[in-house]
Amino acid sequence: SEAKSASKKKEGFLRRQTKSKTDFVTEDELLKKDVVTPDDVLRLSRCTEKYLCPPEANIYGIDFTRFKLRDVDSNQVLFEVSKPPPSYDTEDADQDLVEPDEDPNAGRFVRYQFTSQFLKLKTVGATVEFVVGGKAVNKFRMIEKHYFRDLTLKCFDFEFGFCIPHSRNTVEHIYEFPKLGEEIIQEMVQHPYETRSDSFY
Repeated sequence: SEAKSASKKKEGFLRRQTKSKTDFVTEDELLKKDVVTPDDVLRLSRCTEKYLCPPEANIYGIDFTRFKLRDVDSNQVLFEVSKPPPSYDTEDADQDLVEPDEDPNAGRFVRYQFTSQFLKLKTVGATVEFVVGGKAVNKFRMIEKHYFRDLTLKCFDFEFGFCIPHSRNTVEHIYEFPKLGEEIIQEMVQHPYETRSDSFY
């Protein structure tokens, strides 16, 4: 019957929820796998220290070029960063070459810190701009997880849908901020670089 079917669906959903909260996986376990799935990264309970795949695994040439946060209620821009366009000057190109001892991932991080007023916001809009290389992307999915120390603050799971080759795409997602207690807000303000996030796509 329909009622029985709905009950089974609800039971399955609750079972998946329970599993996702208790069946954690570590970064070391994922690094040993040949293939890391979205379900795997959803089970991580803390920020990773390394990348789970090499940069050359990005066969679609996806590159994130701009990120903006705004307060939905006031429309005030809280944070915005853009990737500078590539330079084709020979001298600049030589400077852009990675030195042997330099971390090739050094330019892939953004560091920012929060004020107590920011952490008390209710709703923010996050705009992401990205470009796609020469291959079309079907069901492009991005999972973003935010942590303070070993506490998971928020997990976002987005599907951008189909992206045509050589396209520039802009998407805004509305985030409901988690309600934080005064004690943890003060801890986050006093230790800004212990709030970290991971993005997987």
